[in-house]
Amino acid sequence: MSPTVIVILVLALIGFYIWFLYNGLITAHLRIKEAWSQIEVQLKRRSSLIPNLIETVKGYAKHEKEVFQNVTKARSAMLSAKAPKEAAAADNMLTGALKTLFAVAENYPTLRASENFKALQEELSDTETKIAASRQFYNANVLDYNTKIKIFPNVLLTRLLNFTPEEFFEAEEEAKKDIKVKF
Repeated sequence: MSPTVIVILVLALIGFYIWFLYNGLITAHLRIKEAWSQIEVQLKRRSSLIPNLIETVKGYAKHEKEVFQNVTKARSAMLSAKAPKEAAAADNMLTGALKTLFAVAENYPTLRASENFKALQEELSDTETKIAASRQFYNANVLDYNTKIKIFPNVLLTRLLNFTPEEFFEAEEEAKKDIKVKF
């Protein structure tokens, strides 16, 4: 083989490598966006259930005004969150507020027996499971993408192609602690 044929083959191989790398990174990045969309869908679903839950509990626990305000405030923060870090912080705040709300509900046996309350509680529980699964799916896609852009020799090209690492959806340290509710 002549040297020009070898050079052309090497350049073609490099070209194919860049082509496949770029397409693989675009695919991975789009999977992250799709996974984030699924988290948002579940978070909005939970936010939609919360007003119904609050109204159900309000009838039984009129003097628990601060609890309702905290849940409403956390829900608003969740709806306005744009980035994974903001959404994670709002999600942690909302989870804590909901735990407090359910703790308040424990003091009202007739509320716990209410079919409407039970149905809402089951819907929220189901939604929490879906949110957890969506977070895992999102974080798995972020891990895959971030690994692709950081391994050698990809790291040499990904910087030139402006691919940057994505954020994981993480719980804050405060959210990992047990919530203590005192009455």
